[in-house]
Amino acid sequence: MRLSVVVPLFNEQENIEPLYVSVKNALKRIGDDYEIIMVDDGSTDSTFKNVKLLAERDSMVKAIRLRRNFGQTAAMSAGFDASTGDIIIPIDGDMQNDPDDLQRLIEKMEEGYDVVSGWRKERKDTFITRKLPSVIANRLISCMTGVYLHDYGCTLKAYRREILDGINLYGEMHRFVPALASQLGARVAEIPVNHRPRLHGVSKYNISRTLRVILDLITVKFLLSYSTKPIQLFGKWGMYTFMAGCATGLMTIYMKLFEHVSMNRNPLLIMTAFLVFTGVQFIVMGLLGELNARTYYETQGKPVYVVREKINIG
Repeated sequence: MRLSVVVPLFNEQENIEPLYVSVKNALKRIGDDYEIIMVDDGSTDSTFKNVKLLAERDSMVKAIRLRRNFGQTAAMSAGFDASTGDIIIPIDGDMQNDPDDLQRLIEKMEEGYDVVSGWRKERKDTFITRKLPSVIANRLISCMTGVYLHDYGCTLKAYRREILDGINLYGEMHRFVPALASQLGARVAEIPVNHRPRLHGVSKYNISRTLRVILDLITVKFLLSYSTKPIQLFGKWGMYTFMAGCATGLMTIYMKLFEHVSMNRNPLLIMTAFLVFTGVQFIVMGLLGELNARTYYETQGKPVYVVREKINIG
């Protein structure tokens, strides 16, 4: 199988048939072997019923139904796990992504890239609730991860299978796959894609989701920079805090010996105790993190490196 198109769905009953027709026509024009994997994320309408009818009349359509609504990341992960293609392309089920862009993603990937991300340059969404939070989030993500993309939130992306095989998805992490892939040495590119207004159904995005994305961004930053060396994060802050505690401690001793200041409820004395105790806690957290990291990699048999290619080995 050459191409796997993964479609996460949640209450999109009116979009199933037109989405299927447009994706099918786009894939026929590409001409490669393909499969369309539709994942119903616990819909409460007739979404899965419509998907099931498609799968019964077209063997290239694979249907997955989750027991409840687990979220878009979980739905995409289920589709990725079930896919068999060399190139995997997720696409939104709300018809706002244009299936005609599939070929453009693949052509860009054939230039030697491992991940090609879509950029909804002319986005057809409301400014205050969708565009503005997206601009802020994308700039923040780019700065923190070092992988500069205009549109992390665009579902329409193309991945090589070996890249996704090395990434496990949780929370809202599907949008961070390009950043996580860069940790594996993947080459990442971005191209503008068409974005269309929603014709049927309602959007499932709101401001609260932006807050969840920020929390996941903190996790991704830690995974990218310190997953194999947590002591360098917690230990560094522990040493800074401990040294600050020592400095305030010396000031407290000086005030007691030479200025005869009473130590009864002295703010510096309290601050010294707090900083020293916090510094020790940070260092201990770093050591515990090191133990957990070593346990994880050694028990799972996971290497701390990723090989791109081997010659005359094995």
